[in-house]
Amino acid sequence: MSNIQTQSWLINRRHTLRALGTCLALPMLDCMVPVRAAKAPTPKRSVFIYIPNGVNTLDYQITTPGKEFEFSRTLKPLEKLRNFVTPISGLHHPGSLGHHHNCQKIWLTGGKLGPSDRNTISVDQRMAEVTSPYTRFHSLEVSNKGESLSWTVDGIRLPGRSRCSQIFAHLFEQPKDGTDARRRALRRKGSVLDANLEEVRSLEKKLGKEDRGRLNQYLTSVRETEIRTQRADAWLDVPRPEIAAADRKRTNRDVPQTQAGEYFRTIYDLIVLAFQIDATRVATFSSGLEGQGIPIPELGITQSRHALSHHNGDPGHMEKLTQSDTFAVEQYAYFLSRLAESKDLDGRPLLDTTMALFGSGMAYGHSHGNANLPLVLGGGSGLGIKHGQHRDFNQGHFDGYNLENHRGHYHLCSRPANTEAHMSNLLLTMVRKMGVETDRFGDSNRALDLG
Repeated sequence: MSNIQTQSWLINRRHTLRALGTCLALPMLDCMVPVRAAKAPTPKRSVFIYIPNGVNTLDYQITTPGKEFEFSRTLKPLEKLRNFVTPISGLHHPGSLGHHHNCQKIWLTGGKLGPSDRNTISVDQRMAEVTSPYTRFHSLEVSNKGESLSWTVDGIRLPGRSRCSQIFAHLFEQPKDGTDARRRALRRKGSVLDANLEEVRSLEKKLGKEDRGRLNQYLTSVRETEIRTQRADAWLDVPRPEIAAADRKRTNRDVPQTQAGEYFRTIYDLIVLAFQIDATRVATFSSGLEGQGIPIPELGITQSRHALSHHNGDPGHMEKLTQSDTFAVEQYAYFLSRLAESKDLDGRPLLDTTMALFGSGMAYGHSHGNANLPLVLGGGSGLGIKHGQHRDFNQGHFDGYNLENHRGHYHLCSRPANTEAHMSNLLLTMVRKMGVETDRFGDSNRALDLG
């Protein structure tokens, strides 16, 4: 942990910085508030964790709704966290039905991607709009193949980091080229944005209605980039908290993905540490693209998740897929446990103030079924979420689960039993819990009652 108790990094609220030629007053930061001063509002945090290519639904599916449910074989590692998690069944993204290659792309957007459609803003980035004024970093994107789950307001996919030491340096260390060089680079970027805006505005009067709409979307993106640039400049003069030796040893290392367990746990430890020092309040972690998914050599699994999911009914491959699914759930359980044992700024467990959504945009990878999505929501009880039950939106819309009838269950994972149960309803609920005032998100048609 940082040296918060020594308070050696506190700075004055009246501190102002020069950024892009204007005088910026810093926002109220935790490093400005003495530890024993009146408590600031509790931060709200969210994490989104993605596994590609769905799961072996026959071993994953929980069949009993409500509080009396039993964890399935795959979800058994969460048994010890029963009062802190909510398994969810029956949700789907209408925009992904029949378009399995878009499952991951719209998992957090609820968009509809056809040949000419652009993606929309992802829920994590919508959340970051309200959390980023208080943190050094807008958000954190982790992806082992560089393509994150996050999309900007104008539908541009954000890159993701994968190397643990690279993520550590980004979050916790001063820029290698020095503060002055970093500030010069940010101000050059600001100058380019200013020149770009001036040129674009000169075209505005010549455009038709549709083009002006596209231009406004573009200008919104530019303004967002400009604000982020100014904030990054301002934060350069705010000292970074010191990282304790034990935390540094745990997180500042490069773990090859061939050591899958160590790699996953190190990524989760990095996210926990980032939340502890309030470097950011929103993060995403994708463990692979739909056509990939890392193998797990320590379990004797040399195939990618994509290869395992396309098993053609082979029992050996199906068993390995279940093992891979269970492994991913075990790492998620580790993350939740780390959040539970780590303290937020006000001394409460991070798990109370953090929502952590785990799942996939596909249910059954072999047939590319993308209904009845595998989802688990953990944490966030301090944000008003009540756990300890299986929320099943298939109930009342089908004849019940029959996992012995493989074909029938696979059909449930390909065509939604409840066509009104959109995953965007869950995303709408979560974004509201984070303090975003909105009536809709993506293709939502109602918010879910998770209280």
